[in-house]
Amino acid sequence: MKISEKWLREWVSPKLDTHALAHRLTMAGLEVGAIAPVAPPLERVVVGEIVSMTPHPSADRLNCCRVSVGKSKIIDIVCGAANAIVGMKAPVALEGATLPNGIVIRKTEIRGVASSGMLCSAAELGIEETAEGLLTLGRDAQPGMTLAEYLDLDDNMLEIDLTPNRGDCLSVAGLARELAAITGVKYNPPRIKPVPAKHKQRVAIVLDAAHDCPSYVGRVVADINPGATTPLWMKERLRRCGMRSIHPVVDVTNYVMLELGQPMHAFDLEKLSGAIHVRHASKGEQLTLLDGKSIQVVPGSLLIADDQRPLALAGIMGGMDTAVGNNTRHVFFESAWFRPEAIAGRARSYGIQTESSQRFERGVEPGLQKRAVERATFLLLAITGGRPGPIVEKTVRRHLPRSIPILLRAERADRLLGMSIPAKDVVNTLQRLGMHVTKSGKGWKVTPAAHRFDVNREVDLIEEIARIHGYEKLPSVRPAITMNARPVSESRITESRLRSVLVDRDYQEVITYSFIDPTWQAMLDPRVSPILLANPIAADMAAMRTNLWAGLLQTIVYNQNRQQSRVRLFEIGLSFLLQTTGGIAQERMLAGAVTGEALAEQWGLPKRAVDFYDTKADVEALLALAGFGVRLRCQPAQHPTLHPGQTAELYIGDTKVGMLGVLHPEQQSRLGLDRPVILFELKISMILLAIAPIFHEISKFPAIRRDLALVMAEATPAQQVLDCVTKVAGKLLINLELFDEYRGKGIDSGRKSLALGLTLQDSSRTLNEAEVEKVMTRVISTLQSELGAVPRQ
Repeated sequence: MKISEKWLREWVSPKLDTHALAHRLTMAGLEVGAIAPVAPPLERVVVGEIVSMTPHPSADRLNCCRVSVGKSKIIDIVCGAANAIVGMKAPVALEGATLPNGIVIRKTEIRGVASSGMLCSAAELGIEETAEGLLTLGRDAQPGMTLAEYLDLDDNMLEIDLTPNRGDCLSVAGLARELAAITGVKYNPPRIKPVPAKHKQRVAIVLDAAHDCPSYVGRVVADINPGATTPLWMKERLRRCGMRSIHPVVDVTNYVMLELGQPMHAFDLEKLSGAIHVRHASKGEQLTLLDGKSIQVVPGSLLIADDQRPLALAGIMGGMDTAVGNNTRHVFFESAWFRPEAIAGRARSYGIQTESSQRFERGVEPGLQKRAVERATFLLLAITGGRPGPIVEKTVRRHLPRSIPILLRAERADRLLGMSIPAKDVVNTLQRLGMHVTKSGKGWKVTPAAHRFDVNREVDLIEEIARIHGYEKLPSVRPAITMNARPVSESRITESRLRSVLVDRDYQEVITYSFIDPTWQAMLDPRVSPILLANPIAADMAAMRTNLWAGLLQTIVYNQNRQQSRVRLFEIGLSFLLQTTGGIAQERMLAGAVTGEALAEQWGLPKRAVDFYDTKADVEALLALAGFGVRLRCQPAQHPTLHPGQTAELYIGDTKVGMLGVLHPEQQSRLGLDRPVILFELKISMILLAIAPIFHEISKFPAIRRDLALVMAEATPAQQVLDCVTKVAGKLLINLELFDEYRGKGIDSGRKSLALGLTLQDSSRTLNEAEVEKVMTRVISTLQSELGAVPRQ
């Protein structure tokens, strides 16, 4: 919300400069987000009066004006404004002035005619964004006086960032009331006198939806002057609060809303038919709003209607058909109280957010409606003339909110605030906030002000005391915490440690939504039926993910579209599976996705795309934390998302812990990815349990290494060969490495060669050659008999 500082100070003016005032408001919870001058510096810009005007001799669209700028001083100015007339008072930039757009005013000749200044529009002065002619000043403007003095431009706009619960401060009255309570300065609202009726015409009001609109006030103002214009002072106040001038009647309703906080609307009386009905919409009704948008009204929406048709969306926006215009002569003012819940949901359902709905959905003070009509009547009569009718008021009091007294205990306040505030200060603070306070036992019974919808409990009252007393004055008390050292188990790995390993290996952690597009789910895991949401946030977030790959792949696509070719991501989160019993299984998973080069660009190594084995090494590094690295087994597998020949299930012993594989080329193409992506997923519960470290004495005796090259069928898994060697070699084998794989010349088609390195050692003696050969012979024999593997010649 934007507000003029000078307007605010008319109601309450503490002895604080602008920044100190903003600081006090901010510290009381009404954050001042910005302070800006209402206009740029306008030196040497004065009020001028056109005393004569003749056509330019050499230009059809220009006029030669004689302009009085004070003290009998008259200057010549060439002007092309269409609205320039003799007797008009307008801003004049004198010689030497610099306008906000950078133009420096100099004495010059325009097509042979001397010009010693410039008649200005509001846009040229930086007051408005656009303007169609010169800024017309009032009759009270004296030639020669500075424009800053006449328009009172020594003012600032305060931008207040209010929290949703403080709708009562969306007005000058509300902010002034708060500022008076904060500073203790007297609150001086303008006196609103009743305007007596001059005729008897009235419009009947029928409350068909009294629960949602229990109070409605209306008044006819007849015979207004259609040619009247909004005075400059009102235009300026509206502008300084972020609104533009539209029409005198509309400007008056906006002014009252900004001043008092009560949204209003005005209908062209001659366009109404019969009584005003406040009712709920029926099926099939349509309405064209003031912004020109035609809507199909949702049944149940709160409407303002007459005997024949809907006129407005109650509390949100009026209709085009009954809007006031340049020919309007008779006006019907409306001012109502709407239940906040009736406006909030409806405004959002139509995708509309207006100044009125913003206030109504937060709550407007009940009982303010009649005062707002009286104020609007007074202002309109001063601008357009006219004859006011009697005020018509319909109220169903049982549906209006009532303030319920709240018990405030002194002991409770002291405990929550961490300090004792004197009883007289507590009472004074609450009374300054407009609350009724009476003594009750060891505390007070407090009735909140009608405009404070956010004060409902004892803690709300205590918060108000702290806010007005000053948060910065409350003592800082450290909480008492029992410091107990927690044992750290060596048999458990933390998720933080897993994250650190992946970050050290150049991964970035991401957090994606648990909700995904059902089409993505069907593409990435068609074998599993996901859990569908009954009321999804959006159509592309309608299913619960069954694995974490969907979010990771979406992130890969997002990054690729922004020219990020090397991406390494991981995520820790829940996957959701529907059980046959009807329950939901939530499994915490760690998943990763890798694409691009294996290493960042460098001079030491040539570029190489990341592959299956690079990612397998990252997975092994994770499992090595728990001591499972050497026990990891990869078994060929099939998965609809992954490449048929580059997919593996990951096992520790006989327990499956996850999957690893390259994204299927078909899926890669469907996602628009230009590089292969390697994916993995692990069950967190299976990799957090670590093998407790056990000490083994290092043997003093030498180790013996034997290399063995074997030729076998190409389909024989390397893991099967390693398992066989480990089983046969027994306890003497302390290390086994697969260091080469070969296919090509010298090897028959359909076969491959694997080279193994066996390290043998005994902890109690030195092995002799015969013992080593016996182990090697047994290994070769077993490999040949079980796997058909023979030594390579």
